[in-house]
Amino acid sequence: MRDVIVVIGAGSIGVAIARRVGVGKHVLLADIKPENAKAAAETMLDAGYEVSIATADISSHESIHALVAKATGIGNITGIILAAGVSPSQASPATILKVDLYGTALVLEEFGNVITAGGNGIVISSQSGHRLPGLTVEQNKALATTPVEDLLDLEMLRPENLTDSLHAYQISKRANSLRVMAEAVRWGKRGARVNAISPGIIFTPLARDELNGPRGDGYRRMIDLSSAGRGGTPDEVGAVAALIMGPEGTFITGSDFLMDGGVTAAYWYGELAPK
Repeated sequence: MRDVIVVIGAGSIGVAIARRVGVGKHVLLADIKPENAKAAAETMLDAGYEVSIATADISSHESIHALVAKATGIGNITGIILAAGVSPSQASPATILKVDLYGTALVLEEFGNVITAGGNGIVISSQSGHRLPGLTVEQNKALATTPVEDLLDLEMLRPENLTDSLHAYQISKRANSLRVMAEAVRWGKRGARVNAISPGIIFTPLARDELNGPRGDGYRRMIDLSSAGRGGTPDEVGAVAALIMGPEGTFITGSDFLMDGGVTAAYWYGELAPK
């Protein structure tokens, strides 16, 4: 059977990673918008990759279950790249929690049930999770281990307690990191690994929405006051993912790699620190 790499979120970052790790494998590109998956597939096909497409909504259990069935029908799932999500300027707190928090937990659970020995996964999280103040031990454990279908019922996630889209996004991304750590234990029993990457401002369509949205000035300030003094590129994220998913990364699991050009460092200890 063929080795299969499943990419959920056929945008710039997901495709950049797939091009690094998909050589000689079947790449299944899934996106909530079929036209996105089709466009990305055509580019990869022209570059010599073996590709197929699917429509998938990570906030839907039925949709992800169907995607798992399609992927296992093609071959052995050796990799899963989760790069789908919404941003604070794109969605309400409820939608952010449903997609970025619940959706990530759902994908990790469903694909963790079928990932092959030696396989691995990457979740694209965000620097935002690293700027959230510390949670309690109990809150961390709840976000990491609460059964998927009960996650959104947690007291800390109820609508009356989470009214701001940015805060919902930060909580979701912190939860991604915690969930990856907890799932690494379960995936390890199958001989598989899973990690997260938390990028900063990477120049993608989503980042452009933020730069042109109500938080645009804040984004530009983050870039200007960071050590790197620039935003990142999808290919730079792809390079880190290739290291983690490749033969040189076999001792890495349950980790979250922050790559933001120094924005978070400046937020906690530099000129971006809250007054």
